[in-house]
Amino acid sequence: MKQSLRVATVQFCHRANDKHYNLSVMEGFIHQAGRQGTRILAFPEMCITGYWHVPDLTAEEVAALAERIDGSPSLARITLLAKQYGMAIGAGLIEQGNDGFLYNAYAVCMPDGHVHVHRKLHAFEHQDLARGDRFTVFDTPWGVRVGILICWDNNLVENVRATALLGADILVAPHQTGGTHSRSPYGMKPIPATLWENRYDDPLTLETAFRGDSGRGWLMRWLPARAHDNGLFVLFSNGVGLDNGEVRTGGAMILDPYGRIIEETGSFEDTMVNADLDLNLLAMSTGRRWIHGRRPELYGILSQSQGYERDARSARFSTDIPSFEKRK
Repeated sequence: MKQSLRVATVQFCHRANDKHYNLSVMEGFIHQAGRQGTRILAFPEMCITGYWHVPDLTAEEVAALAERIDGSPSLARITLLAKQYGMAIGAGLIEQGNDGFLYNAYAVCMPDGHVHVHRKLHAFEHQDLARGDRFTVFDTPWGVRVGILICWDNNLVENVRATALLGADILVAPHQTGGTHSRSPYGMKPIPATLWENRYDDPLTLETAFRGDSGRGWLMRWLPARAHDNGLFVLFSNGVGLDNGEVRTGGAMILDPYGRIIEETGSFEDTMVNADLDLNLLAMSTGRRWIHGRRPELYGILSQSQGYERDARSARFSTDIPSFEKRK
């Protein structure tokens, strides 16, 4: 295994239904990353198609946005650059599956032309988007294994642990988050659209909001723990800016296996950060040593339904107060 690997992650403000614009922005970042010797580059969830307008679309409109992985014109453009720069490039889109279903998917285009695809396990963006049913972990030419979890997938601790147990050294974690309405009294809250619209006249107010409890502050409650407790690097990519009434808070960042932030964006602009990962940190990281102490014979409850589990659509939007029954 090489002891150092250059990676990068991007935040940018996509345009709804405008694949040509979104891909042109992405290509600019890919060229920049390629010149810097980047080997793994992460873009946000559904960055090719746009994101939060999708709940308002008809089934036919969602299907019109979707692309099959084989023959995808969008991924063909990305794969060409992956080959040119010897880079693995991850990007989000809506997939038209060969099984007839639509998926919120994330494709990592490899330098040999292969495309690894993860289907969001907890999709909630549209009633016609199906849920993925498997974890995605794969080898790379650089001696590390990469896993993918999309946005809400990362919130459930079981998903990140399963990805780590499958051997992931690096977790690619594309998001569209920040500034959403949480029913939790201490969760995220909407950021006024006026702050984004006035960003050049009053940047400090917007940047303060981005760093607060509806943006970076919320991420810091759980994202470093995912890296630390599982002993893996995390490439967190996110949208930024106004997205159909919600303001995404950016904050693309790279975390090490101790949950420390190596690099992060501090701007509301479309931007990218990169870092050289010290792969020597993996072997003796706290999370990996804890994993060696697992007692799987005690964990059957983790795969048993307790009766209160819900689909992500109802779990996220329900007004019911969650409760956990005491069980004998």
